[in-house]
Amino acid sequence: MGRKIAFTASRSDVAQAARERLVSRYGAVPFEEAEVIVALGGDGFMLDTLHATETRDVAVYGMNCGTVGFLMNEFSEERLIERLEAAEEEVINPLRMTATDAEGQRRDLLAINEVSLLRAGPQAAKLRISIDGKVRLEPLICDGALVSTPAGSTAYNYSTHGPILPIGSEVLALTAVAAYRPRRWRGAILPKRAVVRFEVLEPEKRPVMAEGDGRSVSGARVVEVRSEPAVRHRILFDPGHGLEERLLREQFA
Repeated sequence: MGRKIAFTASRSDVAQAARERLVSRYGAVPFEEAEVIVALGGDGFMLDTLHATETRDVAVYGMNCGTVGFLMNEFSEERLIERLEAAEEEVINPLRMTATDAEGQRRDLLAINEVSLLRAGPQAAKLRISIDGKVRLEPLICDGALVSTPAGSTAYNYSTHGPILPIGSEVLALTAVAAYRPRRWRGAILPKRAVVRFEVLEPEKRPVMAEGDGRSVSGARVVEVRSEPAVRHRILFDPGHGLEERLLREQFA
């Protein structure tokens, strides 16, 4: 592991103060020159950092200065160089969301955890779902639906009773949010190569917002979701604390 380190921190006072101490102790290079980036904050800030590096081949090592910290390592100012050299790397691919709105404008977003469609008004959303060009469910009446990666399967997906997916399992989770019809539909596990297409039915009466990692498209009419193998996020974890172990622990908590 190279020692060209850049430090980046969330806006919290705790994270900013930690960054100042670490830079003073270990030195730092500009963000664009780094061989490894140390991100200080919570999971939300880690996702922001990964998005900021999605066009670069650089590893990111997170240290928790936030709340949940599922993607983060334990914070410590000691032995940082040794921890970076011993760290285990996980490589994950994001999802690509292509959303078309009421005016026919298309927007592309990458999402590391999940892409979700959520009702944007008092009426439940009404969706047609196709997988690889074949209609599989019509209609799904619900508060929303989402497609999750294995890395994101313990986040919003899990809170809506979706499955936890092992890292490296080459599958995606398709999960309903408060399904009303079909009442017993619990979702599906799809091959990672699958292309999921959502069509919003009755969009004027039942408006829908599409969202990927906190970035949204209002008035969505058609949303396509697929894995994006061309983008590789390299995340570093302390030995024995990688994503596979964390996903297992989550299931036995």
